[in-house]
Amino acid sequence: MSWTPEELLERLDAWEVDYELHRHRPVVTVEEAQEAKGDLPGEHTKNLFLRDKKGAMWLVVARHDRTVDLKALAPILGARGRFSFGSAERLQRHLGVVPGAVSLLALVNDAEGSVRVALDDGLDPDETWNLHPLANTLTLAAQGSAWVDVLRRLEHPPVWVALDEDALRDDVRPVGNPGG
Repeated sequence: MSWTPEELLERLDAWEVDYELHRHRPVVTVEEAQEAKGDLPGEHTKNLFLRDKKGAMWLVVARHDRTVDLKALAPILGARGRFSFGSAERLQRHLGVVPGAVSLLALVNDAEGSVRVALDDGLDPDETWNLHPLANTLTLAAQGSAWVDVLRRLEHPPVWVALDEDALRDDVRPVGNPGG
């Protein structure tokens, strides 16, 4: 059974996460989200739900303007074979959301821990990050470190990875938390 946005907000409130809630028209793409969110301050993210050849799943959370080379990223994250995008059915089954509503908050629905999470080291934990809370008509804004703490509470500790083109080309291994 998937969580509802209301249940997630209640849990975030119980964990005393300091966030701002913004409502907007439904968005699916990064471009639509940028337009709908307008001048909302903070870092906007894009979320890539990926699977490797053996079926291992990853949620890669990157800055919205980052180009991600999936071929180069796969060996850095230890994927077995190339990455491909997970289907809408797999997304619904494992993260309980539809395309366009994906964010690291969807990991609340991965009770089995089958989805690993990687964060772009270009995301500064000391800055505000904007995420969908299981619905593409809502955005939550909070400090990145609060979202990293939520991941730990959900038992999905993130791997920080350098996603810039030079780092991927040089086959840099995952890095630690850039904020500390």
